[in-house]
Amino acid sequence: MAKENQAALTIQEEFAKKIKAENRREKVIRWAPVLVLVALIIFFTIARGTAFASVSNLVAVLNQWSIPLLVALGLTFVIMLGSIDLSIDGTVGMAGSIASVLVMNTLNGNNFGIFGIIAAILCSVAVGFVIGLIHVKLKVPSFMVTFAFQNICIGIAYITYSGTPATVMDPLLKALPKASFLGIPFITWVALIMLALCIYIQEFTPFGRHIYAVGTDETIPRSVGINVDLVKIKVFTFAGFLFGVAGVVGMIRLGQGQAGIGKDLMFPAQAAVVIGGTSLAGGKGGVINTVVGTLIMTVLINGLTMMGVDPNIKTGIQGIIILVAVILTIKRGATVISK
Repeated sequence: MAKENQAALTIQEEFAKKIKAENRREKVIRWAPVLVLVALIIFFTIARGTAFASVSNLVAVLNQWSIPLLVALGLTFVIMLGSIDLSIDGTVGMAGSIASVLVMNTLNGNNFGIFGIIAAILCSVAVGFVIGLIHVKLKVPSFMVTFAFQNICIGIAYITYSGTPATVMDPLLKALPKASFLGIPFITWVALIMLALCIYIQEFTPFGRHIYAVGTDETIPRSVGINVDLVKIKVFTFAGFLFGVAGVVGMIRLGQGQAGIGKDLMFPAQAAVVIGGTSLAGGKGGVINTVVGTLIMTVLINGLTMMGVDPNIKTGIQGIIILVAVILTIKRGATVISK
């Protein structure tokens, strides 16, 4: 009897140790990105002095941060499902291209103003909806559907301007890239408003809670009557909305629409989401994590650029960061499949 009690106690102790180890790991994952961000700011401040810490560079960082944040916010909800979205580059480029030919421009006589902007964003929303529908109803893995739509959207973008990008002539849109409020660029305010919307959805709506539940184990929400398929479709649709906003912002910043607006946004966004602590397996992380992750990537690129680091080396550093982040955030022994 005494031996049985001792064996039971040993099992309890081992279980308690395992729980403590997992809790310590969770704390490291939660706070490591913040510490990395602080370390980067300190390093570049020392390396570049007042040039990096200047108000003008802070404004530049905020400007550079806006589009990556918008894209990463949409991707965050997708990754929280345990899925992936590879359509980003195409969807962003398509939205920007469509917007540019619907507002006052050099290519045609259109002048739909805000309605042209809304129409462009609705096109990207439609893309997200169709992606979600195909993924859910036809059981096609998300990475395959979204990869296909990346190319489809790039093709649509090229068709809209027939090889000659439309330059925006609308006086208001031309003024917005230089506009600011409280010292913060207008473009950054757009991203911050979308951030507030995402926080509200994640923290204060049933939809936000359902995303976590589906990402953790979709059999559980199914068993209690949650429409899992609808949750997935809504996530991809909302991601399409944010990618569309990013495309319009990119068009405003560049002053013209072209497919290249979305070029090379996908992998940095994915890196930012994972670096922030959102698990590729789904069910963990969230919007605030992505804020930290996007700031890390933006500050890193800004600092390396100021130090004159070769662009190819910067890309390599991004790759290393992605690898390290994945190693740190994926639970050992867990099977990670993009759903």
